[in-house]
Amino acid sequence: MRTIAYVDGFNLYFGALRKTPYRWLNLQRLIELHLMPHNQLIGIKYFTAKLNPRPNDPDAPLRQEIYLRALATLPNFEIMLGHFLTKTVRMLLANPAPGQSPTAEVVKTEENGSDVNLAVQLLHDAHLDRFDCGVVVSGDSDLLMPVRIVRDELKKVVGVLNPQRHPCAVLKAHATFYKHLRRNFIAAAQFPDTLADPRGTFTKPTAWV
Repeated sequence: MRTIAYVDGFNLYFGALRKTPYRWLNLQRLIELHLMPHNQLIGIKYFTAKLNPRPNDPDAPLRQEIYLRALATLPNFEIMLGHFLTKTVRMLLANPAPGQSPTAEVVKTEENGSDVNLAVQLLHDAHLDRFDCGVVVSGDSDLLMPVRIVRDELKKVVGVLNPQRHPCAVLKAHATFYKHLRRNFIAAAQFPDTLADPRGTFTKPTAWV
C-alpha cells in the first residue's frame, strides 16, 4: 500500500520532543515503526517554519538548520516551509497587582501556514492518486476536514499518529486508524550522532546530547 506521511513539525516537537533527549529524530524510522508491514512508505512531507533567534536562545535557528539538514538525508523527503508572524498585542494579565493595569503589551510570535499547507498537500496528493494511505503526524483537530474528505469522499486510507499527550477525539473518530506516538519507538528512531551529505559531515547539536 503506497503510503505518504504528512508531518506537522511544530505539533510533533511540542507534543513529544521538547525537553527530551530524542530531538535528533529519524522521521522515516519513526513512521515505519508505527505502520503495518503492508504499508510502503514512499514519501514524507515535513511542514515547519524557520526559527528566528531569541535573546534567551540565539542558537535555536542553527540547531534547526542542522536538523533540517539531517532530515534532508532521508529518501523521498520534502521540507515545506511556512513562516512566523511576530506582532505586539495587548493581553490580560493572569494576576495583576492591586492598582496595576489588568493588561500588558507583549510580543507574540505565531507559526503560520503549516496546518493549511499540510491540509492542501494531503488533499492534492489524494486527488492525484499519489497514495493509497495518507498518514498525518499531528494531533491538531483543525485537520479534521481534510481527513474526512480524503477518507469519505476520495476513499483513501487515512491514519493519524498523534504526538500530543491527550487524545484528539474528532481525529480518532474519523481516521481509518489512529495511534499515539510511542515513546519507545521515538527513542529507537534516532539518527546516528554523525551524518554525511554532499556538503560533508555534520553532527547532532551539542545541546541535544
